[in-house]
Amino acid sequence: MAIAKAERLMNLALCLLGARRPLSKRELRGSIEAYLEAGSDDSFNRMFERDKDDLRELGLVIETVENLEGEVGYLARRDSNRLPAITLDAEEAAALGLAAKVWQQARLAGAASGALQKLRAAGLPEDVDPYGSHGALEPRIPVHEAAFEPLMLACRDRRPVDFDYRKASAAHPETRHVEPWALECWRGHWYLAGFDRERGAERVFRLSRITGKVRARGTGFTAPVPDVVTVRETVRGWAGETADRSALIRLRQGAGYPLRARATKVRELGDGWDELEIPYGHGLDAWLVEFGPDVVVLEPAELRADVVDRLRAVAKG
Repeated sequence: MAIAKAERLMNLALCLLGARRPLSKRELRGSIEAYLEAGSDDSFNRMFERDKDDLRELGLVIETVENLEGEVGYLARRDSNRLPAITLDAEEAAALGLAAKVWQQARLAGAASGALQKLRAAGLPEDVDPYGSHGALEPRIPVHEAAFEPLMLACRDRRPVDFDYRKASAAHPETRHVEPWALECWRGHWYLAGFDRERGAERVFRLSRITGKVRARGTGFTAPVPDVVTVRETVRGWAGETADRSALIRLRQGAGYPLRARATKVRELGDGWDELEIPYGHGLDAWLVEFGPDVVVLEPAELRADVVDRLRAVAKG
């Protein structure tokens, strides 16, 4: 039904934009197949008025003109519906070029490249090379997970999804039914924030732990979608960046530099080990597991237990 309406709106917009003179309702009804299939004049009139209002809400300027015979016609003049010329200075062009180079994988790479070419045609300064070098460091957002693209489309279309998800502390995956909100990249890992239907609460899922295919469902969302800031804060907290206390760990010398960068205190223990005090928040146990035998948790006891449980789950395969 949504596709049929979108096609009808597109046909109406094309008729109004392509006409050289105002078109009456009668002429529009005879030109658009969906209007021809309307059961009655009243049904057509209601459909047409809704479509006309929808196009105006989308920004199309539709004029109502009355001819000498008193018949009302409709017209969308091209000059009234044309965007102003786009001009970019050197800094804006460089920023757009840098953004286009960020994506390495997924089909966003082609979209970013195509958009930049269109902007160049619309007035990008000729002396600016948006694909040129921007310094010694070049930002990249790697996307290796197969789940990224179907989840990106599900977030865009507001479509619930099912997928098999394996927690770091679990030996086997379990099926999750999620209303996806947004994808966020944090510390080199992609996360999906959304509403978990079975748990009745917001949850964050790391894409690298999604196994198998992501299956989209046709039903709509049952929970309200928060604003972007709330989603980002949710991802940030579940990724372990929101700390409300401290943890004490032993770290092998010459290892774990990301942990050292976050440490508030460092004390040399000897025998090739250091003692670090680091911020402790949700998700720290999953991060510490990534350093394997180079890290030993001293306190608190619950963090040590969580790390041990995760290591045992990994050992079980």
